[in-house]
Amino acid sequence: MIRRIFLILFVLSSIGVAAPRRIVVISHRGEHLEHPENTVPAFEAAIRAGADFIEVDVRATSDGKLVLSHDSTVNRCTNGQGKIEQMTFDQVEALDAGARKGPQFAGVRIPTFDQVLDLARGRIGVYVDVKSVTARDLASHLEAHAMAEHAVIYCGLDFARELLALNPRLRVMPEASSVDHAGRLVSELHPKVIAFDARDFTPEIIAIVKKAGSRIYVDRLGAADNPESWQAAIDAGADGIQTDRPAALVEYLKAKGYR
Repeated sequence: MIRRIFLILFVLSSIGVAAPRRIVVISHRGEHLEHPENTVPAFEAAIRAGADFIEVDVRATSDGKLVLSHDSTVNRCTNGQGKIEQMTFDQVEALDAGARKGPQFAGVRIPTFDQVLDLARGRIGVYVDVKSVTARDLASHLEAHAMAEHAVIYCGLDFARELLALNPRLRVMPEASSVDHAGRLVSELHPKVIAFDARDFTPEIIAIVKKAGSRIYVDRLGAADNPESWQAAIDAGADGIQTDRPAALVEYLKAKGYR
């Protein structure tokens, strides 16, 4: 099989036809349109859809356990109230994080970061959105679960510096933000990948990142999460797309020859 793929690529290159690049699919909070966000069912659905990464939001409880939640409080997604940083892990674990999405998800819990790293290992990459956690804790968990080289870490410049000092193999992924900031990221961090959203996904900033050889992962969420916008992002230089619709995006990319 590998020999056949190599032969196809060789033939394409010899006749001057470039093989289409593979576009990475990042499933935002798992597949959360039909499943409770940031939970095991949402992540399993993203894996079944064929996504390359699950996006997870990492926070620490008051007793130092790393759990997943986009919000700083449990109010919106569970049957509880309170700030995660002021709650113990036992208090967080006792909450129902599924029933609000539908009775079929009653009893689903907020997962730990450890639990999700074990679920992902060998099956899917992890796109870590740093919410409230120390660089040392994050790095040690990724290393302990053999996921240091299978994760990208969305974080600020200072946090990225801390991570790389702890483990240079970690793939930090700061936000491009502006022409000046993107240039600084490239010169200081030499990141393998840089994050973009709708505000900074501009030709000037894209050019800086492309010249540096970094990959571009861009958000296409909400109203922009559709085939026309996906294709526009690819045409502008995106190497990966974060989506709320992983199955639809995977099928679109297959149809267009990007997978």
